[in-house]
Amino acid sequence: MQSDAVVKKITIMTPAYNEEAGIEECYLAVKEFFRTELPNYEYEHLFIDNCSQDKTVDILKVIAEKDLRVKIIVNSRNFGPNNSPYHAILESTGDAVIPVLADLQTPVITIKKFVALWEEGYDMVLGLRVKMSEPKGLQFVRNFYYKVMSKLSPIEHYHGFIGFGLFDAKTVKVMRQLVNPNPYFRRIVSEIGFEKAFVEYEQPLRKHGKSRLKLFDLVDYAILGVISCTTLPLRAMTIIGLIISIVSLLAAIVCFILKMLYWDSFVVGSASLIIGMFFLAAVQIFCLGLIGEYVGLIFDHARNRPLVIEKERVNF
Repeated sequence: MQSDAVVKKITIMTPAYNEEAGIEECYLAVKEFFRTELPNYEYEHLFIDNCSQDKTVDILKVIAEKDLRVKIIVNSRNFGPNNSPYHAILESTGDAVIPVLADLQTPVITIKKFVALWEEGYDMVLGLRVKMSEPKGLQFVRNFYYKVMSKLSPIEHYHGFIGFGLFDAKTVKVMRQLVNPNPYFRRIVSEIGFEKAFVEYEQPLRKHGKSRLKLFDLVDYAILGVISCTTLPLRAMTIIGLIISIVSLLAAIVCFILKMLYWDSFVVGSASLIIGMFFLAAVQIFCLGLIGEYVGLIFDHARNRPLVIEKERVNF
């Protein structure tokens, strides 16, 4: 238990995009949690709206008029599900920051465990999702991705970590020093180190509406994770190219010998040539696409553009 002389402040960060149905419920859940479970802590609730097309911002402004602990950042346009929450984390002013989803699929009650471990001296407390409601096919793909990333990446990849956790102000300070135009938060958390603790939680069902994340967003984030965490695919391309070259050379030598021995009866045929051409073309296109992903990441770094462009701020 902390001393009465030192009152720590916690920033709750909530990204929002078209969440008018449940945004007030999220605010009330956080408010009630701090009133009953953590009354000895100050808090601010920072919402960042990614240019919602519904009444999310209007609802938040009404709340902010009555409660000065509520802060709002409104983006000038939709900057994607990665940049917007990361920008809000960097703008937090608390002794620690905790991301909480607007749909409350990151259970607020877990914050109490986060804070207890933080008070024990851990700089980061990561929430690991151990149970959720989703199609088995998607769950299989997700688990397979985690396993692949743990093999590919030289830094640790935490299975079930989606960004929910507690991050001490000194870790946020380090994040501000990093240049990340396309932040992959899971890599950043692993890369900067510090003492970490882990809390498992079950993800409840979404109460209002449907997830705004589309399949393309998930695939895009997965690709970003691969190219952000490792250069192994580039090296694999070199190895694959070398293997194909050797196999092609051996096949050419075998065909040449067979043709010399059986000049009249041995016919290579057009089918094998066409299949070989399409195979090599497919490999080349894949490799070019992979190189393009890395070049695109370098291009974004070279432009050094801001994570988001803010339209307005409330209660700052």
